[in-house]
Amino acid sequence: MLYLASRSPRRTQLLARLDRPFRALDLEVPEVRAADEPARHYVQRVAADKARAGLALLADAADAVVLGADTEVVLEGRVFGKPVDAADACAMLQALSGRTHQVMTAVALAAHGRQDSVLVVSEVSFIDIGQDAIAAYVAGGEPMGKAGAYAIQGGAERFIRHLAGSYSGVMGLPLQQTEQLLQAFGVSPAAFTTPTEGAAHV
Repeated sequence: MLYLASRSPRRTQLLARLDRPFRALDLEVPEVRAADEPARHYVQRVAADKARAGLALLADAADAVVLGADTEVVLEGRVFGKPVDAADACAMLQALSGRTHQVMTAVALAAHGRQDSVLVVSEVSFIDIGQDAIAAYVAGGEPMGKAGAYAIQGGAERFIRHLAGSYSGVMGLPLQQTEQLLQAFGVSPAAFTTPTEGAAHV
């Protein structure tokens, strides 16, 4: 059985696209970067911590496979996490304006006796965003709870001049790489059957 160690509605929606039945786990995992910890190590560690924490809750489920993921926005080694308030969100967007940053998303799978992970790095280039546009976007509330204070699938898409990498990875779960991991762990898609004539569609 597949489990998603995340409270993120975006990851829930993305994982559902891969046609595996799964259950979401409600758990809290600390996301604290060590002072000298490289960004890519940090994002991989947090994803693995989430997967392991979820598996620990399912000690009695021998067939459990837990997916953990973490996404961080990185500019010149600085990690932009989730903004603490509107002012913080504005400051993040001002720092990203007119520049190219990286979005690192790590996906980890953990099962009893096995663990593996993948790191997907995408590059996102922002246009020069005016202060009024930043203030209006932040006032709408979308940046809160988002790494780097923006959602590529939302209103911030208008700020993006170029994307090199995984669109779904920037959202929070790179689908192609996640599919490969699931296949490697033997987590098969749900079976699809063609309805017979006159069968009820539910």
